[in-house]
Amino acid sequence: MTTICIGGNQDTQVNINLRMANRHGLIAGATGTGKTVSLQVLAESFSRNGVPVFLADVKGDLSGLAQAGSMNDKIQSRLDVIGLKDFNNEANPTLFWDIFAQSGHPVRATISDIGPLMLSSLLDLNDTQTGVLYSTFELADDNGLLLLDLKDLRTILKWVSENRKELSSEYGNISSASIGAIQRKLLMLEEQGAEDFFGEPALNLNDYMITDFSGRGVISVLDVTRLMSKSPRLYATFLLWLLSELFEQLPEVGDADKPKLVLFFDEAHMLFDDAPKPLLKKIEQVVRLIRSRGVGVYFISQNPLDIPEQVLGQLGTRIQHALRAFTPRDQKAVKAAAETFRNNPSIDTKKAITELGTGEALVSVLDDKGRPTPVERVLIRPPHSRIGPLNTKEREEILNRSPLKGRYDTEIDRESAHEILKKRAADEQHTKALEKSEQKNTPVKPKSARSKSRRQGVGEAMMKSAARSIGSSLGRRIIRGIMGTLLGGK
Repeated sequence: MTTICIGGNQDTQVNINLRMANRHGLIAGATGTGKTVSLQVLAESFSRNGVPVFLADVKGDLSGLAQAGSMNDKIQSRLDVIGLKDFNNEANPTLFWDIFAQSGHPVRATISDIGPLMLSSLLDLNDTQTGVLYSTFELADDNGLLLLDLKDLRTILKWVSENRKELSSEYGNISSASIGAIQRKLLMLEEQGAEDFFGEPALNLNDYMITDFSGRGVISVLDVTRLMSKSPRLYATFLLWLLSELFEQLPEVGDADKPKLVLFFDEAHMLFDDAPKPLLKKIEQVVRLIRSRGVGVYFISQNPLDIPEQVLGQLGTRIQHALRAFTPRDQKAVKAAAETFRNNPSIDTKKAITELGTGEALVSVLDDKGRPTPVERVLIRPPHSRIGPLNTKEREEILNRSPLKGRYDTEIDRESAHEILKKRAADEQHTKALEKSEQKNTPVKPKSARSKSRRQGVGEAMMKSAARSIGSSLGRRIIRGIMGTLLGGK
């Protein structure tokens, strides 16, 4: 049985059984109580056992995973209490990611990948506007129009608005007011930096599930410090999309010896705040089912009440740092946290939660039969890597050595809805001018070779449209069909 050590005390050590690590987990506690170090300890422990890790770095201080730590008397004293021998400081194989491509490899997904349900939630649309967005996606599929980036979506919405009367018989009533509202919210989203996220080359999830030459799992660190300040809703949408895509793409693995991938979601309440009930229900369903794909999800939050009860009940590993009981809500959180642990007669759990020191936690894990162990009060072990961020030079050196260097750096803008509809509009304008000139017997300046090729491109586009309706369009429908089932699609 392979285990990883979380921490311990003078009497015992607490270890996670890797076979149970895909049963998810929670790291909770007030600000400054040691949650980040606990996350760091778990991430590098999984890595050292060959499990790839993805984590969202909200505060910008987890990049230290890529450098070896340093020893001091305080760390040595903690090691002595826990009883850890042969401890050595070392770096972890690390990849850096950043949606804005400033401190890591770019992260992108297409509009079609995200789909109308999550996009509606991201834009905070009402039911009528959501219906219009669904009709727009359906129309794009029917006409073989790829929706890759924001300009594709804006262009097709404009085209739908101009032709809404003709389209209403097949796609339902489409009001110009709803389209106008969606367009305004898209502009707001673009101002928040979402234009950097939507496009190609889209992220290949296999790049989050790699090991290095020595067999250690690579830790993918997504820098979301800027994203959290500009668009926290986009952060939540990305995490939900990541979960959904992993569920769709990965096969069932049964009871594996260790997870295929472990995800750490900091500021986890962002996933659940203001989410409509149908979406919330499906998030809970995905979290429950994704463990069968060998994926473990660990939520990090200040308050355990931030996590819905149905999700909280699925979290096998619990690391509870100190909570303060200053307000009635604080007291309720302390009571709720205490009640989630299996009782240990030697520990007053409710009282201990308010007395824990920094780096100290109440911990419960699953035994080899999947049963929660009695709660233990432990010191979290020190990480092998650096506590604190890298400097700019250190980060640049790691990026320059990255095996993914150059794979995502250059954005691709292939022919999609924006280009096709723009060509179609130009051809229609020329045709109208030609008809008007013939009526007046006025010669019309022939289209240039470039324009002529564009006109031919419309015919080709129609052929491609039919092909795409059978091929990629059908593929996208199937994918969104699966996702719609999971996420309450219409």
